[in-house]
Amino acid sequence: MAAFKKPSQIPVTIITGFLGSGKTTLVNHILTNTQGLKFAVIENEFGEVGIDDALISLANHTQDDDEQIVEMMNGCICCTVRSDLVRILKKLLLVEKRRFDAIVIETTGLADPAPVAQTFFVDDELSKVCVLDAIVTVVDAKHILQHLDEVKPNGVENEAVEQVAFADRIILNKVDLVNTATLDNIRDRLRALAGAAEIIETQQSQVAIDKIINTQCFSLDRVLEFEPSFLPTKTVDPVTGETIIVDEEHQHDATVSSVSIVLDDAPQWLQGLLRTQGTDLYRYKGVLSVQGVEDAKFVFQGIHMLFSGCFVPVDPSSAIASSTASKFVFIGKHLDRERLQRGFEACVIRPGVTPLRFAVGTKVEALVGMDEDGDDDESVKGRFVRGEVVALWDDGNPYRIRLEQAGIEVWAPVDDDALVRLPVDTR
Repeated sequence: MAAFKKPSQIPVTIITGFLGSGKTTLVNHILTNTQGLKFAVIENEFGEVGIDDALISLANHTQDDDEQIVEMMNGCICCTVRSDLVRILKKLLLVEKRRFDAIVIETTGLADPAPVAQTFFVDDELSKVCVLDAIVTVVDAKHILQHLDEVKPNGVENEAVEQVAFADRIILNKVDLVNTATLDNIRDRLRALAGAAEIIETQQSQVAIDKIINTQCFSLDRVLEFEPSFLPTKTVDPVTGETIIVDEEHQHDATVSSVSIVLDDAPQWLQGLLRTQGTDLYRYKGVLSVQGVEDAKFVFQGIHMLFSGCFVPVDPSSAIASSTASKFVFIGKHLDRERLQRGFEACVIRPGVTPLRFAVGTKVEALVGMDEDGDDDESVKGRFVRGEVVALWDDGNPYRIRLEQAGIEVWAPVDDDALVRLPVDTR
């Protein structure tokens, strides 16, 4: 990062972008490349269960005593919980008198950034201590065109369009997932909506921090050119003394909802849901505790049919390591909460209630396709091979099985006859 010149007011960067664009990945990137700078990060989640705080905690980031990460849940920062944003900022800056080099606000993927930006122009107390520095919009190259073209009900804004239009910097993320022609089309669409914004192409939201922090590139005059009503009328609540912004409340698409579930044990289910509802799933993410894995959590996230997940090591002394709870959030169209709840709970492993079929020492047959080095083993490939169960719940798998042939050990990821069964001659 270039030399950081401290301004008289704390610069505020608003990070926005549609669901799954890579906003939290960008926040993690900022926090792991602070170079001594002190940040306050305010996370906003659309659902009633927070996931992003865990994703940040698991990203190998040790929170410094001078940093502050605050999560705002169960509402959109641009409408239902906007007053919470004001209270949080005043508490940090005016009551506790914390001093930060920069403030980062990550909006939910369904937020219109305009009302968030308005906060720093209508509240006189806040405007004395901090200043809106930039609106940074993260764009998912794989899915942005379909979201820009989505037809919304009357009176409902297209959030993806608003997020791009207000951008001072556009992080065009996941460029490795599209071809050159598509990328050219995306650039043209983005420039048509935000011609003054610099477009920075990235993978995994990797960008130089000085391109998005303390850039002083927000221009009120530019915003007023295309949005003359940007600065709303304000008044003061006679009872609380709080500043009230009088403007038209941002309307969300009523068909889009969030389903959030927390369970005390870990599920092993997702693929069927993606096959049947992938096109309606705007965004999903979760942190799962997996039976047999004590030193890691399974972190998954995705957009539509694009899924990624892996085990992430955890600090054994941390609160997240000691918790066996699993939690996930799905955001999309026409979500059936009860169906999702039932499906999730149906694959929870409850020791003593959902026992495995085979005990250690049981002679079984395992369907084998690869040898222990990952290479094709033609002698056993694609057929059942006799072996013995040597461990239960090993590295997240129900069974570890030692094959009679050469003593090779394999894992059965699911307790099902399709993968592991009693030998034919013992049934």
